Amino acid sequence: MDVRHRAASRPGIASAAARIVSIACITALFGALIGPTLASALELPVRGGAMSFYLGEPAYIDPYNAQESEGVQVVQALFDSLTRVDPLDSTVVMPAAAKSWSSSHGATVWTFTLNKKDQFANGQTVKAADFVYAWTRIVDPRTKDTRSKRTDPSNVSFLLKSVKGYKSLMARKTKVLSGVKAVSAYTFRVTLTQACADFPYVVSHPALAPVPKSLVTGRVKYHSSRVAYGNMPIGNGPFMMYKPWSHYSLIRLKPNPHYYGAKPYLSRVDFKIYEDPDTAYADFTAGNLDFSPIAWGQMAAAKAAYGVSDNGYTVDPGKQVLLGAENSIYYLLCNNLDPTMENPYVRKAISLAIDRQAICDSVFEGRRQPADNMLPPGVAGYVKGGWADSRYDLEAAKQALIDGGFPGGAGLPAIQLSYNNDGGHQQIMDMVRSDLAEIGLTVTTRTDDFPTYLGWLYDSDFQLGRLGWIGDYPTAENFLDALFRSDSNDNLSWYENPAVDTALTSARKNTGIASRVAAYQSISAMVGADNPVVPLMFYQHDRVGSARLHGFTWDAQGYADFAKAWVE
Repeated sequence: MDVRHRAASRPGIASAAARIVSIACITALFGALIGPTLASALELPVRGGAMSFYLGEPAYIDPYNAQESEGVQVVQALFDSLTRVDPLDSTVVMPAAAKSWSSSHGATVWTFTLNKKDQFANGQTVKAADFVYAWTRIVDPRTKDTRSKRTDPSNVSFLLKSVKGYKSLMARKTKVLSGVKAVSAYTFRVTLTQACADFPYVVSHPALAPVPKSLVTGRVKYHSSRVAYGNMPIGNGPFMMYKPWSHYSLIRLKPNPHYYGAKPYLSRVDFKIYEDPDTAYADFTAGNLDFSPIAWGQMAAAKAAYGVSDNGYTVDPGKQVLLGAENSIYYLLCNNLDPTMENPYVRKAISLAIDRQAICDSVFEGRRQPADNMLPPGVAGYVKGGWADSRYDLEAAKQALIDGGFPGGAGLPAIQLSYNNDGGHQQIMDMVRSDLAEIGLTVTTRTDDFPTYLGWLYDSDFQLGRLGWIGDYPTAENFLDALFRSDSNDNLSWYENPAVDTALTSARKNTGIASRVAAYQSISAMVGADNPVVPLMFYQHDRVGSARLHGFTWDAQGYADFAKAWVE
């Protein structure tokens, strides 16, 4: 049976959205009529004005290889993918380039109906063929970077690994991605090799945006023939590039006049590129930047000077410091194949012995939150205190060692803690060692640069290590399936539980929203009972906006919503 999926997956959400849009239109019109000064005084949105935003130098701003936070930030402003995630509720997926979608054949076939009003910044209509080309371009290892003209395979092709034909195209046995098809001009169909009921969340990733072949390979009036697509991509999002990317300096955007959605209030967005976040913060305090990381050691002062956002994600005057939880986690890996670490009592004792709050406070000035399971708070399925042993309880930790036959650590050999020495992890690891010593465990360390360290993990050449995981999209599947399925390449704890594998396969097929979330909660509890890893901290925002900003949201995925922000 086919299952229909629309934005109105909750009762009343469509009508509520319509009311919100209507109110926004009325207030914007009223603001235009009474003038910007009075409108600002009344807290009504005012059109016009530029916003400046901190950015590190991106690797790419072409969607096909939008692989890191800086490039993705630009791409998501220039492009709309098939869907988008609500910036203030990452459990809700909404229409974007696709106005509706449906699944069939047990969530292995997905059909997206495109918005016929959707256009690229040059006025060209977005069609299904543009998604076929864009996704094929991501997977094909023969794809060339439009800037260098050299073969440059995408680093985000894994997003499409479940699409039929992925392996053949990656192996260069074909030049097509057989699982994607333009059924009609405005109907895009995707066939998967395995069920994925969360696929509407997957396709919200900015890298999966439409890209027309004519704009990448041809010469169009919008561009000078000397401007490569990778330096000035043409998208279908709320903004377009003002001029080509000025590397290590500036990326300037302006509203896309052909955008199908609500027009942005801002007349310009300046991505100011910095090498050093502390330099950016100095510019912010001098009034030369509207959104910046908070310099190290300045958190308390920033809170006092600028006020803290009510919801952790939205900047308004006097409530400018953002501290919302991000959809990412920092954790310890236990090598479940190691003779010492395979003992569940040892893993339990380690988890209970670590004072996570002390690490967050002393190392990070409260910029991180203690993790009580492996699903961050912004992901549907998060349960507060979801893993019973992800807490600080010294006596319970000592008892776990007694239950395991190692009272006070007696009989246990020294445990080797491995980590990369190029990411500022030493202070965290020193505190972990000190905490474990309190229950009688002797811990030695081994460090090297990240590539070498990563090799240890993939070779299972470690006992206890560290790692971070940033969700590609905000679903429990992206955390639990990737990190704990026995055959997953990202399962670096080498954990294997057949019951968990079976439950994960079942959950991927579950097309009921509430029942799927409940299934993943149950799976999380199953994994948590085994303690294959030790959750330490949820990452959280540490940014501040200027008093000029109103209604500017930076969500749990780290995406900025420029379209709804306005400045005085």
